[in-house]
Amino acid sequence: MTDTTALFIALFFGSAGLGYLVYGRRQEKKVFFYTGIALMLFPYVINATLPMLAVGAGLLLLPKFLP
Repeated sequence: MTDTTALFIALFFGSAGLGYLVYGRRQEKKVFFYTGIALMLFPYVINATLPMLAVGAGLLLLPKFLP
């Protein structure tokens, strides 16, 4: 049986990643572009709910702290 919580978390971070990807491509900001790719791909590697939340939140905040 699949965990629907992890599925919805993956959907949220994937859609946020798509937004980061499009923003980074249009504004030519590489940090947002590559963070968007990472946000869309990491749910395939991490399946547990809490680690997925931790990594996703860290990736969402990453462009704020990198130049």
